[in-house]
Amino acid sequence: MFEPAITLHGMKKSGHAHRVELLLEILGLPYRYVETPGKDLASPEFRALNALGQVPVLQDGDLTLADSNAILVYLVLRYAPDSHWLPSDAVGAAKVQRWLSIAAGEIRYGPALARVIALLNRPREEPDLNGRRHLDPKPAIAIAERIFAFMEAELGRGTAFLAADHPTIADLACYAYTARAPEGDVSLEPYPNLRAWLARVEALPRFKPMVWTREPRR
Repeated sequence: MFEPAITLHGMKKSGHAHRVELLLEILGLPYRYVETPGKDLASPEFRALNALGQVPVLQDGDLTLADSNAILVYLVLRYAPDSHWLPSDAVGAAKVQRWLSIAAGEIRYGPALARVIALLNRPREEPDLNGRRHLDPKPAIAIAERIFAFMEAELGRGTAFLAADHPTIADLACYAYTARAPEGDVSLEPYPNLRAWLARVEALPRFKPMVWTREPRR
């Protein structure tokens, strides 16, 4: 039986893992997916793959690579170096890098964090040192609304996708936590350009959606 060289360790609820799985699907690369429960992230076996205890982790032959955005760059340069997914010119590459940084910054600490708080937030039996019994999602929601307003304006300048007039890994890096922002009680209704961009990403050949994990409250 054929065993693919690529193994992806991830979680179905993780947008970081989803962006890698989405690129693997779009590029048509055979891979083995290993669901990694949160309780296993601290295990010695998983820490041997990634000492930070985070998904995703990609294994490709003798290579073990962590960090979702780094994995996106690797997969394109290794398996689709002449494709549109990562421009080779200085300006195009810089535009993609800008959005990878936004995915790791504002999107992670905005819609992604708001979603995590909504999914995991349960009142503590004892308050913390500040008297709080639960995590406050308001700062993350505020960051999400600021970055979505920025993305709405950028997409209103005439480009179909974030970094170019064609899809790049910037779009895959920013997609999942934007699409599932309503799970963190961040509405997408005020952002028609953003919603149109999400639809264009979802119309890509071999697109694979990210799971929904809760009904949004607004």
